[in-house]
Amino acid sequence: MRFREMLVGVALGMMGAGGMLQAQGPSQAQSTAQGASQTQEREGRAVFAGMQRVAGEVTAVSGETLTVKTEDGATMQIVTTDNTRVMKGRGVTVKIADLKVGDGVMAAGNLDAPNKTLHAAIVFATDAAQVKAMRENLGKTYIVGKVTAIDMDNAKMTVERPDHVAQTIGFDETTSFQRGGRGGMGRMGGGGGTAEGAAPAEGGESITLADVKVGDTVRGTGSVKGGVFVPTQLVVGTPGQGRRRGSGPAAEGAGATPPASPR
Repeated sequence: MRFREMLVGVALGMMGAGGMLQAQGPSQAQSTAQGASQTQEREGRAVFAGMQRVAGEVTAVSGETLTVKTEDGATMQIVTTDNTRVMKGRGVTVKIADLKVGDGVMAAGNLDAPNKTLHAAIVFATDAAQVKAMRENLGKTYIVGKVTAIDMDNAKMTVERPDHVAQTIGFDETTSFQRGGRGGMGRMGGGGGTAEGAAPAEGGESITLADVKVGDTVRGTGSVKGGVFVPTQLVVGTPGQGRRRGSGPAAEGAGATPPASPR
């Protein structure tokens, strides 16, 4: 699991943003908006079906082409046209010229592996400041990665994070576990050290720590207690869930496993 997976999660969140209603609306309208948001999220996942993906950090913007450095250190070109949809922030449609060096992007389209080029149908961008906050708060306000060890006796597990750091996290009576479900962490990092927009996942299966296995992917929000990160909500996936590989290592896509909801 890599940084590109976090970008995929942000991208799916953008898909649902347009249908979300602000808190001041009446409950019935909120329910309708939430239903629309869920529909958009499903449509967002459908958009990715059959496409290959490239994710990384923008190193140059030239005309309609982005140069991106992937998590693996490879350099890829993302080529867009007038028909390419470009979204940034909370689902706002922008132009390629609006993107900046340092922004994180996840693009889906047709991969030309020999030429290290992706012809993009859709591009999701994350502001450079948010990318920085996501990296700085990883392991502090949220966790994402693959389980490499579980200590049932001491209610702890070791997670290999996207930055290849092995972090031991703990659990207490406030922690809930869930496998699968819809929903998202929203934007991770920034102001006050919280995961902005954190929201419970919907659906999925309520599980316990004993149901988690080495090799599972996990993510969730929480805080550091006594020097150890303790998630209040942890969602669990399985290796390969939602993944799609392209023709080259930099094109490896990963489905976002939403964070868990309280039981």
